[in-house]
Amino acid sequence: MSRFPTDQEAKELICDIGRRIFEKGLVAANDGNITVKTGDNAIWATPTGVSKGYMTPEMLVKLDLQGNILKGTHKPSSEIKMHLRVFNMNPLVNACVHAHPPVATAYSVTGEWLDQPIFAEAIVMVGVVPVAEYATPGSLAVPESIAPYCLDYNCVLLAHHGALTWGTDLTQAYHRMEALEHYAKIHMETIGLQKPARMLTKAQVDELIAIRTTVNNGSLAGGIPDNRR
Repeated sequence: MSRFPTDQEAKELICDIGRRIFEKGLVAANDGNITVKTGDNAIWATPTGVSKGYMTPEMLVKLDLQGNILKGTHKPSSEIKMHLRVFNMNPLVNACVHAHPPVATAYSVTGEWLDQPIFAEAIVMVGVVPVAEYATPGSLAVPESIAPYCLDYNCVLLAHHGALTWGTDLTQAYHRMEALEHYAKIHMETIGLQKPARMLTKAQVDELIAIRTTVNNGSLAGGIPDNRR
């Protein structure tokens, strides 16, 4: 029996998990992305610019582990590169989920690892949760930032960005995302953030404004955050 789902099974699973992370508030708008392996050198991935709560199987994209598109009419997310890094570094991983769980992301803003033994289920489900160095979303720096954690951990917080979880199948990767946010909520209620928020630098903000302009078809609307406060 193959350890991989069929193409159709993978696409249906991705759409189901997409709806779940959307309905639970783990993503907003078009945030997040999901991948599932269907062979040693093949994955199905969510498309860019589509809400995870409204995806259909026809929207998904099939790629090889080098990022080449094999099937599909949509483009994959620019953040597919961090998924590919996990798959290429850790052969036990068959699925990844990237989301922006609000409380866990708050820890990514302060740079605090979730590594205190306060909740039994978190130790079992996710273990230690490291925080990768900040990298501009969608850039090649993102997979480089998570590389130190792909083999020895089950998930990672992306500084100022969100979280990435992985597993032997998509159900496990999704459950780890749920468990991560649950752990973060319990940590927040009992211990709380121990460090102040770290503001993005002006150069980092400028990079994000450039991405915003591209996403908004050239519009400059939205204002510029002030990191001096």
